[in-house]
Amino acid sequence: MAMKTHEQLYEFMNTYSLGVISTVNKDGSPHSAIVGFGQTKDLEIVFGTDNSSAKYKNLQVDQRVAFVIGGETPETIQLDGIARELASDELNIVRQNYWQKNPDAEVHHDSPGERYFIIKPTWIRYTNLAVEPWDITEVTF
Repeated sequence: MAMKTHEQLYEFMNTYSLGVISTVNKDGSPHSAIVGFGQTKDLEIVFGTDNSSAKYKNLQVDQRVAFVIGGETPETIQLDGIARELASDELNIVRQNYWQKNPDAEVHHDSPGERYFIIKPTWIRYTNLAVEPWDITEVTF
């Protein structure tokens, strides 16, 4: 199978509005949660969370994350990356890449604890187990 292009990976990501994010607790143990997300053309993940959440608290200490998209079919994307909290003047990134895909999420913007993050990928693996041989694309950034 041919390697997937960035555009093909973007299009696959765009078919999902929910993913699983894993962060690292202070004691080094993992923590996972389902989040709504959007993505940029550079395959960065954009999501929001409340500042009282475990993931928010974890990201204040350790910005390393894992993210999984898919699971309803034999196609998935696994992503490792570094999360960065977006500043208030970067709201356009959220508007264009998250709210456009998940319009219901914009109502949370008025919540005083709502914060937004962007995950810069360091590694992405696309897998399709429905074909023989398996279709696997790995990208390292």
